[in-house]
Amino acid sequence: MESPSEPEPKGMFECQLCGLTAPYSYVGQKPPHTRTVVLLEECYVLKDPFTSDRDKFLILGSQCSLCSKLVCVGLECSLFYSKRFCLPCVHENLSAFPLEIRQDVEKRCSLSKVTSRKLDSRT
Repeated sequence: MESPSEPEPKGMFECQLCGLTAPYSYVGQKPPHTRTVVLLEECYVLKDPFTSDRDKFLILGSQCSLCSKLVCVGLECSLFYSKRFCLPCVHENLSAFPLEIRQDVEKRCSLSKVTSRKLDSRT
């Protein structure tokens, strides 16, 4: 039985790129029960279901600062560089990002291609 102090889910988070869904319990920059944590963006947050520690939480995702799509924090969907950006917006504006970010995006793309080839070879 759930304890009455557990926060009820406020809604369902859904990444508009990969379709990841999860119930969220908070949206904002200062998750409940944390004294010193202030997030750098408005995030959809879930209390960590793998621990009984009230201070632990998982960040599910946020809105892309360019197109406003709701995206998860997965490497295939978004990156954070002072703000959250979905990967389609990053690719469209790649020249506006610093060299380190461009290299990181190229590495992500090559890793996802290798992973998808491995999955394709299994079927």
